[in-house]
Amino acid sequence: MASMHIVLEDTHAVWCSADIRSSLQYLVTLFSRKLFNDSLPPVVLKHQLYSLHNDKTSVDKQVVRSDCNKCSTWDSVQSHFIIITLMHSEALVFSFPRQNELRETGELLMFQLGFDSEAFALVFAEDYRAKVLQGEAGRGTLGTVEKFLTKLIPSCSDLSFNKEKMLKEFLFTDSEITQLVKSGVLTVRDAGSWWLSIPNSGKFIKYFIKGRKAVLGMVKKSKYGEILQTELEGRRTTSQVKFQMKYHIHDIIGAELVECIQTTSGTLLRYVDGNVN
Repeated sequence: MASMHIVLEDTHAVWCSADIRSSLQYLVTLFSRKLFNDSLPPVVLKHQLYSLHNDKTSVDKQVVRSDCNKCSTWDSVQSHFIIITLMHSEALVFSFPRQNELRETGELLMFQLGFDSEAFALVFAEDYRAKVLQGEAGRGTLGTVEKFLTKLIPSCSDLSFNKEKMLKEFLFTDSEITQLVKSGVLTVRDAGSWWLSIPNSGKFIKYFIKGRKAVLGMVKKSKYGEILQTELEGRRTTSQVKFQMKYHIHDIIGAELVECIQTTSGTLLRYVDGNVN
């Protein structure tokens, strides 16, 4: 019997991407732009999405691959599809790599934040471009930064860059790389490599860490070390909490610094002993 290929659209992948985009857009509304005089693009932490999506895999994986030991053919097709191969009256089903639309199309950029190796910031690429160029207006480094953004968006989804890539693929000179570091779009990772970075993000990180500790302290000091999420959302913020309370709540839930318990009164947040944050 000749082999026959049936190609079906993987609508789950499409729905998942749309759901994550909607969640990102919601979390962006919680970002306090005025706190930074509108000089920073809205920043979302990747783990904040975990507070809205139970399936972490759907958030994390840019490429999803399932093993298939029986497959004898491999056809290249577009993303978001599954191939079903019928051969010798036996149905074999396998999936091929499916690209996360938001990163693959350059709509979203990801950054490694220095305070925690597991903390990744997500920023919409156009917001990043707009704020970087806004900050570079009138500076001598503007031309080099514009060249870098053209290379970065929409074709590149790297978190870091080594010297070989910067020199041979992106065609930057050593002096231009120095300009990019000076402008803040790159920070030194180690000798000969650089992290993609958000200019002037140091203040954000400072406020974020202080706010996280303060909100966690509120949970810990509550009776039995637990509090209803709705009650915490309504708490008056202290001088240590610069962001909206909901922004920090999505952080501590997604980072699993609190345990979520469903009750008849709503979601109960319980402090997790042993937190070092």
